[in-house]
Amino acid sequence: MTILESGVHILIFPFPAQGHMIPLLDLTHHLATRGLTITILVTPKNQSFLTSLLSLHPQIKTLVLPFPSHPSIPSHIENFKDLPPKSFNTFFRAFGNLHDPLLAWFKNHPSPPVAIVFDFFSGWTHRLASQLGIKSIVFSPSGAMALSVMYSLWRHLPSHDDDRTAVVSFDEIPNCPKFQWWQLSPLYRSYVKGDPTGEFIKDSFHGNMESWGLVINTFCELERDYLNHLMKIMGHDRVWAVGPLLPSDHQDDQSGVVQRGGPSSVSVNHILTWLDECDDHEVVYVCFGSQAVLRNDQMEELASGLQKSGVRFLWCLKEPREGLDDEGRYGVVPEGFEDRVAKRGLIIKGWVPQVMILNHRAVGAFLTHCGWNSTLEGLVAGVNMLTWPMGADQFVNSSLLVDELKVAERVCEGAETVPNSEELAQLVAESVSEDGGRRKRVAALREAALAAIKEGGSSVKNLDELVSYF
Repeated sequence: MTILESGVHILIFPFPAQGHMIPLLDLTHHLATRGLTITILVTPKNQSFLTSLLSLHPQIKTLVLPFPSHPSIPSHIENFKDLPPKSFNTFFRAFGNLHDPLLAWFKNHPSPPVAIVFDFFSGWTHRLASQLGIKSIVFSPSGAMALSVMYSLWRHLPSHDDDRTAVVSFDEIPNCPKFQWWQLSPLYRSYVKGDPTGEFIKDSFHGNMESWGLVINTFCELERDYLNHLMKIMGHDRVWAVGPLLPSDHQDDQSGVVQRGGPSSVSVNHILTWLDECDDHEVVYVCFGSQAVLRNDQMEELASGLQKSGVRFLWCLKEPREGLDDEGRYGVVPEGFEDRVAKRGLIIKGWVPQVMILNHRAVGAFLTHCGWNSTLEGLVAGVNMLTWPMGADQFVNSSLLVDELKVAERVCEGAETVPNSEELAQLVAESVSEDGGRRKRVAALREAALAAIKEGGSSVKNLDELVSYF
């Protein structure tokens, strides 16, 4: 492992959303262990995410800047620890107003950073780095295939002619993926030429593509063709796959309990006790990430499918944020369901230690929304996957899992779609009984992922190479 004796100073600039912050903070841990001096820019409400990292690395400092005001954003938006459910484009734009206070901080610092590592939702930072004459390194919390699709959208600006089912082909990307319009990034689909916010977002993604370097939370053995494609797009080979980025105390055959989220209705000890009482690979873990909240009709069909499947399951569900669902139309567990499945199902409201759960011997399958963090965690755990993509990059990730890697089955598609409980029950039951091709393929990917993050592995070498440039 490359260790810098000089303590070179860099700035880490996360985007204030849980799915973006966590992998970038995991990357920060790896950079700190290699001798870098690091400042992390954070807004006040997200300081708590840094607690464990700061306790591990005293050379990491924080720069706390207030969330910038914007006339189109409600005053309470700065209280969100995650992406706001509405007005995201304006939120994206407002975050760019950190440019001036950040520039002032640089100019007044006695030993300012020599590089900025920033989330791809802050591509405007590349312009700031150019002003300062320092390296700009974009961090992608999405995979290389998803990033390739994202970059293609903002480079070529395809339209849809008001047909949400129109097929958009990406012929310049390896394997020529195709998606219907409604499956593409909502951030891109909302783009209106000439709109100031839309143009700011477009310019930010162009800033990403023009950056000095790119770091991606993936590994070469998983997405080599797409990594090579990104090098071609960016015009250089400073593209580093450093994943899967996992909690700092992750081990190959057991995962510690990692407090990375928020409150839960069930204690970690209770979850472990419940899983310990199950047989190997018999549990289906159901979780749709930190953002998605199901409508009650979706909850009904999902609950019915789990009940009909006859399998053991652990279902983590997110409840609506306070004040956003006054009519009770979201996230309600069907009446009597918990009693009906009490002997074989565990329902958890709130945060769960997902890495620990997925790596438990009892878990054999994962019903997921295909967020990239969850996708990687499922692959590292070596479990069969059932996909229900709902937005963002999730349709691309589902395509990678189902169509290319062939380690998953589609269950449902779309945030508005209601699954068929009979079909769901069958797929859920098959996911834990299947012991053939899919399970062998995901086991091979698990080994490749773990090899990548071992000493001498591709991701460790890439991290060392990245640090050597500072």
